[in-house]
This record gives sequence, structure tokens and C-alpha cells, in this order.
Amino acid sequence: MLRILPVLLVATILTASVVPAEASTTAASDPARAQLRGIVENVAGATGQRYGVKDDAGHVMDTVKIIQDTTGGYLAVSHHMASDGHFRVNLATSTDLLNWHWVRELAGSNTGPASQPTIVQASNGGFVLAWEQEQPGGGNNHLAFRYFANRADLLAGNVSRAYDAPRRLSSCAEGTPNIYSVTLSPDIDHSTIDIGGHYWWNCDRDRQQRGTLTNFNSWSTSAQPNFDNALLYWGVNGNIGDRDNTTFQGYKFGLIEGQYTKGDFGSWRTFVYDYQTGNADRTTIQTNGGSTAFANPTITNLKAPNGQPAFVVTLFIPSEGAAAGESGELIYYKTY
Repeated sequence: MLRILPVLLVATILTASVVPAEASTTAASDPARAQLRGIVENVAGATGQRYGVKDDAGHVMDTVKIIQDTTGGYLAVSHHMASDGHFRVNLATSTDLLNWHWVRELAGSNTGPASQPTIVQASNGGFVLAWEQEQPGGGNNHLAFRYFANRADLLAGNVSRAYDAPRRLSSCAEGTPNIYSVTLSPDIDHSTIDIGGHYWWNCDRDRQQRGTLTNFNSWSTSAQPNFDNALLYWGVNGNIGDRDNTTFQGYKFGLIEGQYTKGDFGSWRTFVYDYQTGNADRTTIQTNGGSTAFANPTITNLKAPNGQPAFVVTLFIPSEGAAAGESGELIYYKTY
């Protein structure tokens, strides 16, 4: 959702007249998608929930991504705006998904403004962190990646590998990453990391990209017009930005934000995307107070504090679409 000053970009705009493939047919993934949508929509009926989330050091935990901590509990990365007006990426831990202990800053003070983080643990126990990076003076938004060899290094902030991706699709901004997968063959120096992100089409509005970080030293990416079309079909005329992904009942699904009207933060909505069909469902998210705008979605399949399988969902509720007491970051989880 972050914006910077525009520069010209040659590109072809997508139109909302294209209907996603199979939009009118029944797919095997439809029942699972409907069930997942029901979980995402029912904030008021969640197993646990918290609005306006902050860590115990007082930092807002905006755009938080939560993962299971294999030693017990949970890990999360998020961003907050520091007193100098620049974003910082933070790491926090929790035992219950709702109360968070600040561990450290992972990016921002030494790198320049850093925001929109995401994290995943690789099969060897290491961690891949990605975020949207700006240069110290602002601008030059691009994807940044860091690798931590183990949990101790993550908590200590000891980086083993670093890579900043050159922009390929926009001369203005690329960012808001999610990590689809990390494949080691057999280590991080022989790896394939599948990344989603946005690029700022024509320096005007966000559109989708998907790229590959190879061996932590080479970056390639391409636009994803079919992904965009799934939201353009519903009349989304503003930005199509942040997304996250999960697997449910053997199918791959995602959550993605779409802004109906450019510049209107109250028009942000979250959609459930079906990777099998290329279709997206509009959601009608029901909070306790009746908030209407929802951005920067993440979703993680993990074990709840009671040991049951659960989905934890996070959303940013802009003040323009927030009910009383609900603006800011929302965390909720539902066991199933």
C-alpha cells in the first residue's frame, strides 16, 4: 500500500472487461474455497481476536505476518513508523497469537525505510525474510531479502545472506512481497525461492508480479495479468497489492487486497483467490463493530495455542473504514 513519487513506465494496462477463466463453471476447489472464505469473513466468531495490535514495547504491528515457532509459540514480523517518519521492520514472539513480545528491529535503521515484511522457515531451519525497501532518502522502492541460518541468528539479527532485487517491471516501485516456497538443493546457495509482489504499473497503480530468487543472488520476475483480472472482474479500479497464500484441503488459495477507488483508503477490500481456477471471491468480513475496509491480508495455517489446527489471519483496517476501536492491525484465528 505504500506509495512514492511517480516516474514514467511503459506498460499495457489491464481492463476489467476480461472475465477470469472458468468463472461460470464449477470447480473441484469450490467447496474448500467457500469454507475458507467463511473462516476469513467471521472475525466476530473467531477463536481469538485482537484489534489495534501493538507489541509490549509499544510498536504498532502493522502488516504483521505470523508463523509457527518450531521451538514453541509463534514468530512475527511487522512494521511500524518510527519517530523520524520512516518505517522499521520488527521481530516479535508470542505464546498465544494475541500478545507479542518485541525482540528486535530487523531492518530500517541501517538500510533506510523498510516495510511490508514477510517471513518463512526453510526446510533446514533457516529463515528467509523479505520486505519492501526504500533508499535512505526515500524512493527506489524494491524487494529486499535476508537469510538467517537458524532461529538463534534470527533472534540476534545475524544475517547470513543478503540480496536486494533490481526493479524489472516498474521504474517507480516494486514491493509488498509474499513467499510461496523455498526449495533448497541442498542449501541456500543452491536454492529457488518463489516470490509474489506488486509493481507500480505506469507509476499509477499497483499490479501483480511473481518472481524467482535463485541461489540468493539472481532475480527474475514477470507480470501476472491473470491474477489482476480476477479482481478487475469485480470492478477494482484502484490498486491491486498485498497478498498471501496457504493450502487448505489440498488446494492452493490466497488472500489479496484490492482498492475499488484509487486514493480512497475506505475502499480497500480483501478477496479470496483460487490458484486452481484463477478466480477470486469477494469477501464480506464481519468484525465485532462493523468495520468495512480491509487491506494487507496474511493467512497462515498453524497450530493454535490449544494444539488444534487453525488459520491465523491478519488485516490492516484503515481509519477511513474502521468502526470505533477497530482501526489498525487486526489479528484473529479460528480452529477447525
